[in-house]
Amino acid sequence: MYRSTTPTSVTLNTQTTTRSNSTLSSQPPPFWFGGAASCVATFVSHPFDLTKVRIQTQVRKQQPTNWDWRLLRPSNMIRTMRSIVHSEGIKALYTGLDASLLRQGTYSTIRFGLYDHFKWLIAGNDKPTFQQLLLCSTAAGVLGGAFGNPSDVVNVRMQGDGQLPPDKQRHYKNAIDGMYRICRDEGPRVLLRGLGTSTQRAVLITVSQMTSYDEFKIGLVNTLGWYDGMMTHFTASLLAGLVATTVCSPLDVVKTRIMSAHVHDGKHPIQIMLQMIKMEGFGSLFRGWMPAFIRLGPHTVVTFLVLEKLKEQYAHIVNSRLEQEH
Repeated sequence: MYRSTTPTSVTLNTQTTTRSNSTLSSQPPPFWFGGAASCVATFVSHPFDLTKVRIQTQVRKQQPTNWDWRLLRPSNMIRTMRSIVHSEGIKALYTGLDASLLRQGTYSTIRFGLYDHFKWLIAGNDKPTFQQLLLCSTAAGVLGGAFGNPSDVVNVRMQGDGQLPPDKQRHYKNAIDGMYRICRDEGPRVLLRGLGTSTQRAVLITVSQMTSYDEFKIGLVNTLGWYDGMMTHFTASLLAGLVATTVCSPLDVVKTRIMSAHVHDGKHPIQIMLQMIKMEGFGSLFRGWMPAFIRLGPHTVVTFLVLEKLKEQYAHIVNSRLEQEH
């Protein structure tokens, strides 16, 4: 039921056009589309993101094991969410929502916007090669991760505040208050804590999420003959979320621990990873994988579905205006 009745050629814009056309629909979409789509998705994914942060910051005291599959069980995530609701109330699942929205408004706006613009600069209306997609997503991830780091620090701290001892809880009123108090009490440099890890993760998630989404979408349409519609977008985005979660998990765990720490010991992320493997087992690098996927999967799906719809409506509006002009 998803097969197109006509030969299909996938482009990364909604409309298939040539550069000679004067339609604005063949241009990159507005820069803010990706950030807006990510903010919509945040309302769905935030409770799972908070649960993931809580699980990742738990330090295991047992002897290290080669692989602890219990860390990946959904029951661990559900148990953690129940504990949060029981001890802190249902509203606690949305602790730090404003910081998450601020982060998506900076980090995702930049990486999605630059990714689309870089693709246009490199390939125009032609289908970019896999190497070109990697280059575009890497560059967009570096810049997005750097600009989104301060809000990410506040986001991680607000989400993890409830599991700290009462005397160490920070009780930030909101994201802006968190940034102000960090600058006042600890110095502005703390907002850059974990910048290297955050940027590396941003590159990984942008490459694994956006590049894989485009490649899955192209494969579903060109190889399997699916129609370039909602089911194709849903399937491609779900697969992209699976890839992104697995690729980013180790750096995500390390980033969370660095940002949530009261005092950073200055260790390189690789050193932290090796120490975690030694003390907690290799499975600790994938701690919170299930809540991370349950968070990133729906977040990726909603983001791309909303983004595709925004692009479709934008192309329709612009083309209608051009038709009226002619």
